[in-house]
Amino acid sequence: MSFPVALQLYSVRDAMAEDFAGTIKKVKDMGYDGVEFAGLFDHSAEEVKKICAEVGVEPISAHVPYDELDADPEKTIATYAEIGCKYIAIPYAVEERRPGAELFDDTVEGIKRFAAIGKKYGITFLYHNHDFEFKKVGDVYGLDLLYSTLTPDELQTELDTCWVNVGGEDPAKYVEKYSGRAPVVHLKDFHMSGKGKPAKLYQLIGIDDGAQDAEEEEAFGFRPCGYGVQNFPEILEACKKAGTSWVVVEQDQPALDKTPLECAKMSIDYIKEINK
Repeated sequence: MSFPVALQLYSVRDAMAEDFAGTIKKVKDMGYDGVEFAGLFDHSAEEVKKICAEVGVEPISAHVPYDELDADPEKTIATYAEIGCKYIAIPYAVEERRPGAELFDDTVEGIKRFAAIGKKYGITFLYHNHDFEFKKVGDVYGLDLLYSTLTPDELQTELDTCWVNVGGEDPAKYVEKYSGRAPVVHLKDFHMSGKGKPAKLYQLIGIDDGAQDAEEEEAFGFRPCGYGVQNFPEILEACKKAGTSWVVVEQDQPALDKTPLECAKMSIDYIKEINK
């Protein structure tokens, strides 16, 4: 069994801003089966749906921040449903909305509301983790608390295997842990030296936590799939056991003196070799 592979378009966000349709075509030509959006760059749902159809790529999902959903959930969900997305993933939670924080209960109620609207449009909601959800709340990880507080009908996982690993857990085992609740899994590779995580790690993913110095950049870096520390054959085997439908390549920042598009090509070339 091989999985269809999508690219999280945040990986090539600058190219998307410059040439939305052309970049999606390049992604398809590389060998990707689908795309996961990270913004529509002022394009209408009708335009995006048409581009995907013409290119021959499946619009499987989108990352949509909680606050954007909360502002107008019906309109936002309807937009991605019109494009043809099957999933909407909340890409991260700001600190006050995380498990154990002051607005966590409000966040849970919000996700329940989004999920109920999503059902009308055939949209399933996911949560995309980072490593900060692997902080304990009492005696459980925050991420596990989130998923135990909401039902699988309300929220499914989008496990980011890089951040699971950085958080201290085995990605393959964690995917298997959520068997039946892991329809989409993120494949992301990285390098991390023995120095551990840099203090300013989240600047790399667009969350401003201050400047990062050269030593920290050497301590951690994203890599194309197959060029870092991840055991992707093991992860894909776990995805099979878990009932995963799609795997999604993501690389937050380019590496190895390559462009984001070149990194995306390196990743899909590697995944094709092992995705059998």
